[in-house]
Amino acid sequence: MTLIVHVEGHTEESFVNEVLAPHLVGHGFVTVRAGFIGGGQGGITSWTVAQRDIVDHLREDATYVATTMVDYYGLPRTGTAAWPGRAEAAELPVGDKADAIEERLAASVAEEMGEAFDRNRFVPYVMMHEFEALLFSDCAAFARAIDQPHLREALQEIRDTFANPEEIDDSPNSAPSKRVEALVARYQKPWMGTLAALAVGLDAMREACPHFGRWLNRLERSPRAAARAAT
Repeated sequence: MTLIVHVEGHTEESFVNEVLAPHLVGHGFVTVRAGFIGGGQGGITSWTVAQRDIVDHLREDATYVATTMVDYYGLPRTGTAAWPGRAEAAELPVGDKADAIEERLAASVAEEMGEAFDRNRFVPYVMMHEFEALLFSDCAAFARAIDQPHLREALQEIRDTFANPEEIDDSPNSAPSKRVEALVARYQKPWMGTLAALAVGLDAMREACPHFGRWLNRLERSPRAAARAAT
């Protein structure tokens, strides 16, 4: 069974290949791979393009499972590029935003796939608010991994301002990545982000970030769910 993770950037691609894939292969997937939305080299695009990629992969092989790994922070909310539910999510409490969008994405793909589609094969995930939030799950490990151990307290101070890392806000000046860049002038997102993710680890992310944890739990169960549906 193959899991295809539809991503928007190189940081997420590295996370899938270096962190997520080894873990999920141990839970029943034969292959886990990332694919850029729109087939490009990163950057979010319209839902029309993303949905086309997802549906194409799901139709390619009945054993494929697909998911997304996209930042809530960057999802288009208006015009022809808008992602389902993104505009409405802006008015919801922070803990409900991603769930509301994911429900709409799942419904959109299921409608396109038709009545016989097994909904266990598409597990959408919208990161709150972006990838760097996950790294605040263990600020000491984060600081060590980017060779800035003296920043542990500064990172922890940011983390402690919020109930959990997924609530670190998404304004242009105070999104998680912007806060990191303010502390680390030469922060190199794909490389340092991957090093930090490896150091922080999935267990810490799962414990500190409840929405991420629910997504990981669903992916871990996906092979079993798909096997039941096929019998």
